[in-house]
Amino acid sequence: MTAASAAARAHRPALRPGVRFSPALLRGPRTVHLIRHPVTGAAFEVGEKEYFLIARLDGTRNLDDLAPAYAERFGRRLGEEHWTRLLALLGTRGLLVGTPDPVAPAPQTPPPNSVWRGTRPLVRDADATTARLHRLLRPLLRPAVQLPLCAAVLALLALLAWQAGPLIAAAGELTRQPAALAGIALFLWLSITVHELAHGVAAQHYGGRVAEIGLKWRLPAALLYCTVDDYLFLPGLRAKLVIAGAGAHLNMVLLLPFGAWWPLLPADAPERPFVAGLLLLGTVQGLGNLVPLPPLDGYRMLGHALGTARLAPETRAYLALRRSGGARAVAAYPPRARRLYTAYATGAVLLVALAATATATLLFLLFLLSR
Repeated sequence: MTAASAAARAHRPALRPGVRFSPALLRGPRTVHLIRHPVTGAAFEVGEKEYFLIARLDGTRNLDDLAPAYAERFGRRLGEEHWTRLLALLGTRGLLVGTPDPVAPAPQTPPPNSVWRGTRPLVRDADATTARLHRLLRPLLRPAVQLPLCAAVLALLALLAWQAGPLIAAAGELTRQPAALAGIALFLWLSITVHELAHGVAAQHYGGRVAEIGLKWRLPAALLYCTVDDYLFLPGLRAKLVIAGAGAHLNMVLLLPFGAWWPLLPADAPERPFVAGLLLLGTVQGLGNLVPLPPLDGYRMLGHALGTARLAPETRAYLALRRSGGARAVAAYPPRARRLYTAYATGAVLLVALAATATATLLFLLFLLSR
């Protein structure tokens, strides 16, 4: 054994403080973990074997200490070459104690803005802005407040199902009330704005970081956006689901006063079309965001719940392999991945068909009722 080899085997590396890991994520045929640098924020992915070793680098173990556990877990010997390459990779990325920080990755240059489409940040420090909002709203985020609100939202959905006929009939009159339609459109636009801020406040509540708040326009529409850049690294599934679903939850909460108002309106009240249309369209907006199709919030929630990364693109890649007859490549996918990607593809087709049918049916009913 050479001196260099002996030194490599005896070395007891330690991860620098603050390095963060994501949970295991299924990506195509592989299970991966994301690792994030505590200073630069740069992230990269590693496989199960590499993660097994990296997570145990606490400065007390060397190659000979880790090799038996590695062999027991994966049924193969941990070679010195593999160990050396791993430490070199971690050192290059500045993830070990004593290694310099790597150069921060250059921010991606967004496409130039135009009159028709573009994005523009609205605040200098999005994280500080949402932190202030979180401090202001924190008393409302306690379970004692949120649990009754969730129960009220469920009661609202039951009311809407029970009153679906009268609601659709009243909303059909909106075609003759442009001012009411404009009011509903303004409410829904403001609802989208607070929807985005809700993601940021929820991220602050669970220790996440908000990278940017800005305005995105695709004329004739212009919407606020809020980017949470690290909630994949938050511990626990609940935090990720709450952050992803916070916007839809708030959209439904904003409808509660109108849901309480609806049963009190007389049959000939002039406000009925406005309230009915707002309840119907607001519910479509809120619950529509929970549909598990990209880029909606429900898609992110499903990905977190299933422990997957890039669910839709990886599903397309898997189906393309199956269509092309790549039997060997398909066989590389574990059984769970094959079942999951097939099920998601089937479910996505059914969801699109269901949404198209429901939209066409609702528009037809509104057309009939407006005549």
